[in-house]
Amino acid sequence: MSQSSTSPLSWIPAPNRWLRRLTITVVVLLALVAIYLSVLQPAYQRWGATDDEVVRRLPGDELVANPIRVSTRALTVHAPVSAVWPWLVQIGQERGGLYSYEGLENLIGCQITNADRIVPEWQNPQPGDRIGLGPEGYPFFSVAEVQPERAFILRGGDDTYTGASWVFYVEPVDASSTRLIVRMRSAASQTRVEAFFNDVVTPPLHFVMEREMLYGIARRAEALAAGDTVPA
Repeated sequence: MSQSSTSPLSWIPAPNRWLRRLTITVVVLLALVAIYLSVLQPAYQRWGATDDEVVRRLPGDELVANPIRVSTRALTVHAPVSAVWPWLVQIGQERGGLYSYEGLENLIGCQITNADRIVPEWQNPQPGDRIGLGPEGYPFFSVAEVQPERAFILRGGDDTYTGASWVFYVEPVDASSTRLIVRMRSAASQTRVEAFFNDVVTPPLHFVMEREMLYGIARRAEALAAGDTVPA
């Protein structure tokens, strides 16, 4: 003889059960968002950086005086500054690429090819030069200042990155290794929709791509210093 099972919520009227489930779902989602914003996002916004690197002032910080969002990421490259710097100054679409996940970038039409060699004509960027993230119509930065073998300073060049700076800073650890620090500072979003994308959607994607960019620069610099073939 079979026994029918009853739901633990069966005693609650149907409309109230629906409301209770909706309330629980909303509370769980809000809790997940709170954990993301308070724990996960701060952790990956400073990936690889020391406490000192996070708070220290870098060249280019003055371009965005009162940022709403700041990321500072860092990596030790086992190569001298002279082997790291040439890869930095040739970044950009139609230049050396971004040294990140080329396949993913091209899925959204960025038309990027990551360089595996130093190209002399890309080694002398000037203030105002365009550093594209894709072809015409895609977001881009422009060169704000170049401090040779120290800081490559970019500022937002279109509406997407208005009020943003992107700084690549290098300093020697010793004769054969370099600390590479990358910082992005962004001003307040103009609308709530922009704020949602800039604060929730974009940061984790930017982290994934920028982290691989740092590794890509490190692989190339270390191969260059060792006289090896640059890996893909």
